[in-house]
Amino acid sequence: MRKSEVLAEESIVCLQKALIHLREIWELIGIPEEQRLQRTEVVKKHIKDLLDRMIAEEESLRERLLKSISICQKELSTLCSELQVKPFQEEKETTVLQLEKDLRTQVELMRKQKKERKQELKLLQEEDQELCEILCMPPYAVDITSVPTLEELNLFRQRVATLKETKESRHEQFVSIKRQIILCMEELEHTPDTSFEKDVVCEDESAFCLSLENIATLQKLLQQLEVKKSKNEAECEGLRTQIQELWDRLQIPEEEREPVAAIMTGSKAKVRNALQLELDRLEELKMQNIKQVIETIRVELARFWDQCFYSQEQRQAFAPYYSEDYTENLLHLHDTEIIRLRNYYEVHKELFEGVQKWEENWKLFLEFERKASDPSRFTNRGGNLLKEEKERAKLQKTLPKLEEELKARIEKWEQEQSTAFVVNGQKFMEYVTEQWELHRLEKERVRQERQLKNKKQTETEMLYGTTPRTPSKRPGVTPNKPGKVRKMNTTTMSSVTPNSSIRPVFGGTMYRSPVSRLPPSGSKSIVTSMCSGKKTPRAARLRANKENMELNGSILSARTFKGFQI
Repeated sequence: MRKSEVLAEESIVCLQKALIHLREIWELIGIPEEQRLQRTEVVKKHIKDLLDRMIAEEESLRERLLKSISICQKELSTLCSELQVKPFQEEKETTVLQLEKDLRTQVELMRKQKKERKQELKLLQEEDQELCEILCMPPYAVDITSVPTLEELNLFRQRVATLKETKESRHEQFVSIKRQIILCMEELEHTPDTSFEKDVVCEDESAFCLSLENIATLQKLLQQLEVKKSKNEAECEGLRTQIQELWDRLQIPEEEREPVAAIMTGSKAKVRNALQLELDRLEELKMQNIKQVIETIRVELARFWDQCFYSQEQRQAFAPYYSEDYTENLLHLHDTEIIRLRNYYEVHKELFEGVQKWEENWKLFLEFERKASDPSRFTNRGGNLLKEEKERAKLQKTLPKLEEELKARIEKWEQEQSTAFVVNGQKFMEYVTEQWELHRLEKERVRQERQLKNKKQTETEMLYGTTPRTPSKRPGVTPNKPGKVRKMNTTTMSSVTPNSSIRPVFGGTMYRSPVSRLPPSGSKSIVTSMCSGKKTPRAARLRANKENMELNGSILSARTFKGFQI
């Protein structure tokens, strides 16, 4: 059962309960039967009037809905015909209210589609007209009075999009060609003489017709100008290269080069003529100074040999380098060799730079190792020691990683070249291993020398005793004044405060004075007799020497890096 039917039944029950309640009230009051009938009639009339009004309103709503349905059906049929879409299919067994809502919604949708299509058609037509004028093309024929179909709009959109792309492409092409044409004309000192050239150079870019014919004519004009320009540039560049090489080889001073610097750019006729004159002059100087030229090339050869890590045998293989017969043939041999070396270095530049980087890091590593063995490094003024340790730790990680990368690259290079990659006549990885081994041997030698020196100094101190020395003065610090001195069994010792200390010569290590200190809670000095038989002055010195050796041993402890003792 529907909820509305349930509510209707509940309304009837409610009405019955209300009437029963009224009768009970009337019975309780004692209203006569005749008045009860009158009152019941009043209730009936009120209820009937209310229901009649409600029924009339609902009947009016039904009429309005039916009228709206009829109007919407007619308009919808017309819109479907104009938009060329399928007629709207009404759902079967639908209510009047739902049908009216569906038709009204569909009509609004169709109206919106019609309006949008008309507006889009108008905009597309305006764009098409403008683009066709710029591209010198006929406009697109379309009937603006009718509503266009979706297919027609889609075709029109595609056409306009194509025209836009064509316009952008031709405009970019035109601007690029125009810029190049202007540059070429300036370089060639060419003045526009035809009407087309004047239109290209002088008129506004937006006024130029971007037709295919005009673009083709532009390209042809640019090609003609570029051929002339390329020919001039090639000649001038060749002259400049020869001039620069002769300048360097003849070691021409800068003050003599400056007058010619103005013609080292450009390819105009006057520039080309000036370059040719300079080249002729330098050629004459070259023949007069052939020895100087060859020696300059040899300097450059030596530089490339260093950059390519040539061994002495490889350098000696070029015999003309050591010849003293300065002839044109010798100059030609040097020119050929320097060109070969340049090309060789450029092809393998990355590999040579990697080796050079390893060399620089290795030298820096050795420098850090040298500083690490310097006792003065512990002064640590300004935090330099901490900074060096951080850089040293970073370098300890960088070197092995760089070696692995170089090893992989060198193996690949050797496979491609079918030859061994050598550094100073030795395979690179063998060279690296040898450097590490030499470093290890040097560290071992230094360590042994240090141990021998420490051993001798310890023996001397145990035999003759240590010699105290006054700490060096520092700015802003007042040194302590020495106390009274007394002799005790031929050993001279300073009267010191309980917290004083003596710095021995060996290693600069501080050790405690053998003089007795005040007890934590005492106020009087307690002097222990040095001749009591319990502790002799020599025993005190031996104890101090032992403490000194232990402290120095902790400072001189060994550290390791990559398997080598430091």
